[in-house]
Amino acid sequence: MITSTTKTTPQAALDNEISRWQPATWEDYLVYRDAPNTERVRLFFNDNYLFVQMGTEGINHAKVSDLFAILLYIWFSRYSEKKAESLGRCLIEKPKIRAAAADLVLYIGEGAPQWQAGEPRYIHLDKWRVPDLVGEISDTTLATDLDEKKQLYAALGIPEYWVIDVRGKRVIAFRLQADGKYQECTESGVLEKLAISLLEETLQHLTTETNISAASWFAQAIAEIK
Repeated sequence: MITSTTKTTPQAALDNEISRWQPATWEDYLVYRDAPNTERVRLFFNDNYLFVQMGTEGINHAKVSDLFAILLYIWFSRYSEKKAESLGRCLIEKPKIRAAAADLVLYIGEGAPQWQAGEPRYIHLDKWRVPDLVGEISDTTLATDLDEKKQLYAALGIPEYWVIDVRGKRVIAFRLQADGKYQECTESGVLEKLAISLLEETLQHLTTETNISAASWFAQAIAEIK
């Protein structure tokens, strides 16, 4: 258990990865966020619990992450005249309550965060609206992506959440309901007419093809959507 930032230096915190959700204060979270280090760290904080993911992406995670960035580009280039901004892995904060760094972060329409000199380099939800869609690339973190992180994103009020199961080649999508809870869906609510099954079919192509080839297949497949 993390008990006090007075006993935890930034380097000591980073030398001891938290591999599961642990009780922590917002101040404990700030120790990780503000530590002067070169390690890549993804942070998640919800209701006085902290989860830390450290290290760089593995090949499979990077391959799928880049694939979905390409798929979003293809979709918006074909089917939407709305503005769209992809800010994957950028830290999102609701100060003193919640924080997350989702693999996929998508804003649609007006009001996407814009950084200005002198400001923090994360998405401050007291200033900016929540993203329209977030997603997690689940290579080694499927259990928490479907449990604690799902609860976290629902509490932030994010309309749609995708969990991309790298090993199972599946996409589990959720849409936020009026009661503030996620319900699994078979069609995206923010990318209108996009069937989740089509994303899963695209993932299947990674078994024998590159992510660029899989994206090309997706581009051809959505050409038939009316």
